[in-house]
Amino acid sequence: MKIENNAVAGTLESSDLQVAIEPIENGIELDITSSVMNQYGRQIKATVLETLERLEVTNAKVTIVDKGALDCTIKARVECAVFRSCGKSDKNLPWGGALK
Repeated sequence: MKIENNAVAGTLESSDLQVAIEPIENGIELDITSSVMNQYGRQIKATVLETLERLEVTNAKVTIVDKGALDCTIKARVECAVFRSCGKSDKNLPWGGALK
């Protein structure tokens, strides 16, 4: 998917994260801030990149502010931000990995 507009998903509440995504032209730029970075930073990064790859996003700046979210929450927030940026979140999308 091509990122067309800036979009945000999620909150800054405990056990959640906020994902901001915007279009760029030079690959994936990932910025992660997390209250559990030392323990789970590599897993957060891997989950975000895996979700972007599954959605076929190749160019985007992604900013993550994590407050201890589980992997399923990370995936859902990234999906939502991507779909919002493409204007597809209002259509009947099969959430949860059914898209390819």
